[in-house]
Amino acid sequence: MALNKPQQDPRANGQAPTLQPVLESLDEQAAREAREARIRQLLRGDDDELLGKAYDGRLVRRLGTYLVPYKARLVFAVVLMTISSLLSVAGPAIIGFAIDDGIRAGSWEQLRFWTLVFLVTTIIEWVTNRGRVHIMAYVGTKVVANMRSELFRHLHRLTLNFYSNYSVGRLMSRLIGDVGVLQDFVTWSITGLFRSVFNLGGIVLAMLLLNWQLALVAFAVTPLMFILTNYWRQRVRQAYRATRQRLALINGYLNESISGIRVTKSFTREARNFQHFDDLNRSFFDANVEATRLAALFFPGVDFIGSLATALVVGVGGWLVLGDALTAGTLVAFVLYVERFFDPIRELAQRYNTFQATMAASERIFELLDLEPDLVDAPDAKPLPPVRGEVVFDKVSFAYREGSKDVLHDIDLYAKPGERIALVGETGAGKSTIIRLLARFYDVTDGALLIDGHDVRDVTSDSLRQQLGIVLQDTFLFTGTIADNIRYGRLDATDEEVRDAAQAVGAHDFIIRLPDGYDSEVGENGSNLSVGQRQLVSFARALLADPRILILDEATSSVDTATERIIQVALDRLMQGRTSFVIAHRLSTIVNADQIIVLDHGRIVEQGTHAELLARRGRYYNLYTMQWAQQTQPTL
Repeated sequence: MALNKPQQDPRANGQAPTLQPVLESLDEQAAREAREARIRQLLRGDDDELLGKAYDGRLVRRLGTYLVPYKARLVFAVVLMTISSLLSVAGPAIIGFAIDDGIRAGSWEQLRFWTLVFLVTTIIEWVTNRGRVHIMAYVGTKVVANMRSELFRHLHRLTLNFYSNYSVGRLMSRLIGDVGVLQDFVTWSITGLFRSVFNLGGIVLAMLLLNWQLALVAFAVTPLMFILTNYWRQRVRQAYRATRQRLALINGYLNESISGIRVTKSFTREARNFQHFDDLNRSFFDANVEATRLAALFFPGVDFIGSLATALVVGVGGWLVLGDALTAGTLVAFVLYVERFFDPIRELAQRYNTFQATMAASERIFELLDLEPDLVDAPDAKPLPPVRGEVVFDKVSFAYREGSKDVLHDIDLYAKPGERIALVGETGAGKSTIIRLLARFYDVTDGALLIDGHDVRDVTSDSLRQQLGIVLQDTFLFTGTIADNIRYGRLDATDEEVRDAAQAVGAHDFIIRLPDGYDSEVGENGSNLSVGQRQLVSFARALLADPRILILDEATSSVDTATERIIQVALDRLMQGRTSFVIAHRLSTIVNADQIIVLDHGRIVEQGTHAELLARRGRYYNLYTMQWAQQTQPTL
């Protein structure tokens, strides 16, 4: 840092002293500290925390309900696991018998018999293990598929209020990350846990039955094993959590950087982004080094303790063999058992974090599944019959959250069937909120919203929205063909009807010029199309759905003047005979409205036609003269 370097006195050169180097150094230090603070702040969040209790009976019981349909397979897998474990435990004893009864006794028949027995048990153990893994892989995949489908359906039942407070990244973490943790648990950990415990118990029992004195010698090192395991378990929890959290930060920043690459290049932020990513990457590297250090301590430590136990068994056992108190076959069997004794202990230690992750992932998944939508159909809700399009806002007030400040106040609005209603006002005036209430993305707080005399709270949401056509400012196209996107709101539409809708809004001409016409892939969110082309496709989608009430939320604000001329005629035809609510910045969409509603801070301050409101020289007149009149001026 420049602050630490010796600085030449500027007065020696006749220059005036300057604080610039010091200030630049302080700026760099402040920026670095800010980045580090940001990382610490992000790491303090518990959203990516994958560790919890190693066992939670409530969660385990609930997870068990997803396994009930596959209980027959699970029982069969447990049977196979038991057989394979018994055969695995019997292996060293069989080798001991082959040495004592065959090699030491000089009996070729006994040696051949025990060799054949060992070969058969090995084959059966392999077959049963393979069957167990195959069954549990199937069960784990099915459970995860069912849970992921349940989550997906549940997310579609939740309201927009939920999505306003829950990031897409967190939802993807639930659908992919947490569910993946459960798949690993079901596939490997359920039977793997019992297999490790079963093997450990079987090995201990076999050693005690062979020679309990030598077994105690082998068990003498177990206190060291427990000390090492407990030390590792306590520290590796934090290390693994740190690596996951830092990896989540890297993935999130990568996603944000790639999505916003145009903005980054526009503001020449590459160097700053490089530095921030390097900070995150270095933090992830440090966490990985710590986790690797612990792994390098634990696993070689287990091997060393196993070797120490083997040395004790060989030393004491060899002494017993020389004194004819122990056979050579038993000693060999003991050595093999000692080598296998630490395998289940090592596996159980590794499974500990898996159990913690499973409990934490399960809790978050079930918390999401238990979240009830804050807007549901009434128990006695009835389907909304085909409507004419009469819309009444009767003293409607609305707040997005209970106890928060109202964003709409006593809205009185009456729209006759077929009328065109324009909503104007400054940002935050409440225009989009009125649209959301009309589509019943939210329920009114006070008052009533009626369509053809039906309170929208008394009808099913699906039947209401099926009679609405919505075109938003931020057009969203789904991955697929152009025809698929136009047909999105009416899947039974024919190819001819799709073409007619596209022609009506002026989209047909550009579509047929594409390489595959209507079968052209639009890419992710229409990345292969221009903004204006995406907007035209969205108009065709709305037209094909043939709604009785049309909602245009600044739908023409993203298109150029030439494209607007193309769709303006189509829009007039689309709105003909339909009740239309329009939020627009374009003057041409406003002046022909039957009613212009001027909003300010959630209140209707003016209402009338374009000519009437201009004559009043009030709020609308000011908006018109400041923002829209310039659109009518010729370009010089």
